[in-house]
Amino acid sequence: MITINKSNKNWDNFNNDFIFKFVNDIFLTAPPKPTVTLQPSRTQIYSGETVTVRCEIQGGEGAQWTYEWRRGQVNTGQSSNEYRISRVTESDGGGYSCRGRRSSSWTEWSDITTLRVTAPPKPTVTLQPSRTQIYSGEIYRGETVTVRCEIQGGEGAQWTYEWRRGQVNIRQSSNEYRIIRAAESDGGGYSCRGRRSSSWTEWSDITTLRVTVPIKPTVTLQPSWTQIYSGETVTLRCEIQGGEGAQWTYEWRAAKLNTPPTSSEYRITVTESDSGGYSCRGTRTYLLTEWSDTITLTVSSKPKAELRADNTAVPVGGSVTLTCSVNPSSSSSSGWKYYWYRDGKSFQPVTNEQISVSEGGLYSCRGGRGEPVYYTEDSESVRIDTTVSNRPVVTLYPNWSEIYRGETITVRCEIHGGDTEWDYEWETNSTIKPPNQNEYRIRSASSSNSGNYRCKGRMKSSQHKTTEWSDSVTLTVSDNKPKAELRADRTAVPVGGSVTLTCSVSPSSSSGWKYYWYRNRKPYEPVTNGQISVSEGGLYSCRGGRGEPVYYTEDSESVWIDTTVSNRPVVTLYPNWSEIYRGETITVRCEIHGGDTEWDYEWETNSTIKPPNQTEYRIRSASSSNSGNYRCKGRMKSSQHKTTEWSDSVTLTVSDSKSYLL
Repeated sequence: MITINKSNKNWDNFNNDFIFKFVNDIFLTAPPKPTVTLQPSRTQIYSGETVTVRCEIQGGEGAQWTYEWRRGQVNTGQSSNEYRISRVTESDGGGYSCRGRRSSSWTEWSDITTLRVTAPPKPTVTLQPSRTQIYSGEIYRGETVTVRCEIQGGEGAQWTYEWRRGQVNIRQSSNEYRIIRAAESDGGGYSCRGRRSSSWTEWSDITTLRVTVPIKPTVTLQPSWTQIYSGETVTLRCEIQGGEGAQWTYEWRAAKLNTPPTSSEYRITVTESDSGGYSCRGTRTYLLTEWSDTITLTVSSKPKAELRADNTAVPVGGSVTLTCSVNPSSSSSSGWKYYWYRDGKSFQPVTNEQISVSEGGLYSCRGGRGEPVYYTEDSESVRIDTTVSNRPVVTLYPNWSEIYRGETITVRCEIHGGDTEWDYEWETNSTIKPPNQNEYRIRSASSSNSGNYRCKGRMKSSQHKTTEWSDSVTLTVSDNKPKAELRADRTAVPVGGSVTLTCSVSPSSSSGWKYYWYRNRKPYEPVTNGQISVSEGGLYSCRGGRGEPVYYTEDSESVWIDTTVSNRPVVTLYPNWSEIYRGETITVRCEIHGGDTEWDYEWETNSTIKPPNQTEYRIRSASSSNSGNYRCKGRMKSSQHKTTEWSDSVTLTVSDSKSYLL
């Protein structure tokens, strides 16, 4: 038996709990284990609610228990079996455990029961119309809409609801608020909150309900041009018919708006990226109009003025009409005024698009419209000249009607009257353009130079004063090099006489030629006209030449000219019978008397068979083919250009009938 002497001086050093537990473990039945329960029995408690934490000891009913409580490892200082927390906060959350004591006996600690305290969930207000899903909280007047308060995570709990529209409470305690035939007065910001026992959720965020009335605004554009150019300033205006005097706020849908305006006017200096459709609507408290129809704004790049002149030169005593326009010229591009400039300086006040001018100068224009004025780009400049009375003339030197490839020709512009110095301007349809000088020297002409040439002069002292254009002069250049043609009135120089040679260049209309003569391929005479007389035999040719430097034609074909000597040829027949019969032998002989000259012989006959060029022609078996007239001449072997005249003709008749003796 163990005796515990409380008078022992070491008694206070022992832990009573340890000793009693030790004694109870050895000699007594262990006390029952307590259980911690929560009322209400939810482990999820919202801040502000009241909760009772109870320590229950099964089988220990009726006994006088003293209780000890812990939250976590910290004693709460509570000694009764119930621990009531009014308006619980999140700091009251934690693990609760308890134990009981009767007399000197303690139960063991209960298992831990966890109390979780959180802020009530925040409700959400949703809108559900009767026929379609709502977008941006908008419905039309007369529709039915359900406003619903939803508490996420609070399902199953007994909630009571409170509603507000704006700052005014609505007498509605359920989670749904149904509006039948919505009116403008039903528009507003709706919010709700829920209550469970004594705990309130916070108010939900406001959800706005807008009730749209069938008022349709109109968007107008000022200025009212549908074609707008980059850099212009325009005003888009939202107009609500029948809504005058009301305090509207405006909403815009635009092609490019980083910060849409809320006023009825939208003023912009446009770029091409502002092109597109614009529409608007109005809002007043919670009332919305419909969206307006879309107006399309088209922004084009900055236009350029176009300047046209009905003439580029002011005639003597006359004027030129200038017209300035902005493209496109259609009515969509309107409202323009025009600004005129001469030689880079302002010329006239703002005018219409057409003016008449009588002064020369460099003219340009531009268009302007709007307030402040928006300007187009300047037009291209147009030079207007003043015509003086001096008259230019184009001349060709040499003035030949036809020029051949390779010749040298000068086209000259001559302006008569006074001692004015001129700059020259040429106009031609030839491939090669002449320089702006008073004469154009073509050193080796070709067909590329062919064309009509005209010129005018511009005074050096006043560049806006010019002559009229000269009359056109036609230059024709032939690519075919001409060839000289040589003709002789006879081919032999008679004894004591001469032969006339004529050289020409085709066509006969071509002029200015001099002729160069050649005998036996060597120059024969100085330059002459196209005709010479010669008394010497030889091989003659010619060619034409003209201009400076001299341009030569191709050489003519050569012509052989003989010199006739006094020796006389004679044709004889041997035997000299008046009639020859087929099969007989006959000799035709050419005899030239006088001197011991050696000759080459030439025969001419109308017989079918031609004799050889020898002194005699021996026919061994005559036939009718040998019949004909025969004549001959001789050419000196020592000088081929010297010949006799033709002999008289001798007739040879060959009969095909054979003769018989009687």
